Amino acid sequence: MASEQMADGSGGRDPGGYDPSVRPLDAIDRDILQMLRKDGRASIRSVAERVHVSRANAYSRINRLIDDGVIRGFGARVDHERAGQGASAYITLKIVQNSWRTVRDQLRRMPEAAHIALVSGAFDVLILVHTQDNRALRELVLTKLQAIPEVLGTRTLLVFEEEDLGPDGP
Repeated sequence: MASEQMADGSGGRDPGGYDPSVRPLDAIDRDILQMLRKDGRASIRSVAERVHVSRANAYSRINRLIDDGVIRGFGARVDHERAGQGASAYITLKIVQNSWRTVRDQLRRMPEAAHIALVSGAFDVLILVHTQDNRALRELVLTKLQAIPEVLGTRTLLVFEEEDLGPDGP
């Protein structure tokens, strides 16, 4: 599976992970990213004032970060319990070797999946899911995940409490 990991999404990088098309970020770029991670709805004016650049400079930097793929989108931080998703779990999957792309594509179609990662260790995939309740979680594991032919086994870690830390804490 290691060769698939490097081939998947490498975008022309060398085997060491270096991508010459990626522009380095300076301190202002990092400050902009931190501010937008905390408040994705921040106005260009407030970003510019916070990082001490002109609005035109802030606007062009944000657009460059978007064009370069550093900023992949903007979203909301959701309280899953209040949104009717009272059960959360991390689920580990053991999958057939070299089936990551196939499994990933199937997991992406599951609305319950919040995060999907190919990992190393005793299992191959780690997913974070949010469901209405434990009954829906059980159905997800037993009827959706275990029905994927490439999934050899699952382990479910129920989340009792979670905290979205963001860049600077809650």
